Amino acid sequence: MEFKVGDKVAVLDDVIEGIVESIKGTDITIVDQEGFPMQYDASQLVKLGKSLRVTNHEVAQVKSEKEVPRRKKNVISKKKERNAPKMEVDLHISKLTKSTRGMTNFDMLNLQLDTAKRQLEFAMRKRIQKVVFIHGVGEGVLKEELKYLFKKYDNVKFYDAEYQKYGLGATEVYIFQNL
Repeated sequence: MEFKVGDKVAVLDDVIEGIVESIKGTDITIVDQEGFPMQYDASQLVKLGKSLRVTNHEVAQVKSEKEVPRRKKNVISKKKERNAPKMEVDLHISKLTKSTRGMTNFDMLNLQLDTAKRQLEFAMRKRIQKVVFIHGVGEGVLKEELKYLFKKYDNVKFYDAEYQKYGLGATEVYIFQNL
């Protein structure tokens, strides 16, 4: 691009505009809006021209030219995103039943484990890759029972869920789809 002294220019990778003060080969010195001289290579600058004025008639003419029917392109489905939304299963007893009246600790634990097993098998049927089981911190009984449950499946890998989001009270299960 040809530059002349007095041209208004902008820097490509910065928010700086100025007027060309001097040119030495490809080195161009500009003076910015605050009056500071700065030196750039010609490849780093772009000349700012006058703003274009377009009438509504010209815009309508361009739109009508673009509306010519075209062949539809085949839509290629994208691969699954790596960060697909995870399925979350909250195993807190208050989320699973309205009242724990008359339930022993053993009954509550069995309800939580049955829910976890049912949700895990649902995720496998629906080909959901990641499931987060929110079990809470507590004494760790439910967490240990979940680990024992997950070890029964060959196509499952489990680990602590994202600490920033769940703290220590969740386990994430990755389900291998093609075994």
